[in-house]
Amino acid sequence: MTIHSEHPFVPPEGDRDPVRRLRGRLPAPVTVWAAGTGRERRGLTVSSVIVAAGDPARVLGLVDEESPLWDPPPTTVTVNVLAAGHEYLADAFAGTVPSPGGPFTQGEWSDSEWGPVLAGSAGWIGVRLDPEPPRHVGWGLLLEGTVEHVEPGGEEALVHVRGRYKPGR
Repeated sequence: MTIHSEHPFVPPEGDRDPVRRLRGRLPAPVTVWAAGTGRERRGLTVSSVIVAAGDPARVLGLVDEESPLWDPPPTTVTVNVLAAGHEYLADAFAGTVPSPGGPFTQGEWSDSEWGPVLAGSAGWIGVRLDPEPPRHVGWGLLLEGTVEHVEPGGEEALVHVRGRYKPGR
């Protein structure tokens, strides 16, 4: 076996998708969108998020249509903004690391009217999703909803840029 310094699954420089490379350079918030209560909880790490101020305020997110969040489609979700120290939790909800017992065993969670809420987050939003079916945008589904509740947290938000987590500033 030979050990190489380069990543074995990364395409050669000339074969990489330029849109994906540019998108990776844009700092993105790390959130977990969660729905359900008790044993019916489900969630997904989402970094393609926009919170639009207004009356009412709105939230948009791009999610994988095959994610457990979307089966069955929820009517409400919480958008939990992760903080430093939640990196493993983010990976667990993304399905990229093992999480025996499920990702909700990572961190301390409580139930709210909109879905599960993570203790120690950088804040969370209770969202009522639009009743219209989401539409495909790129490779994801565009979820849109109305902000019904906001709890700003005391921590700095975690961001993702160029494949790494960093504290927001």
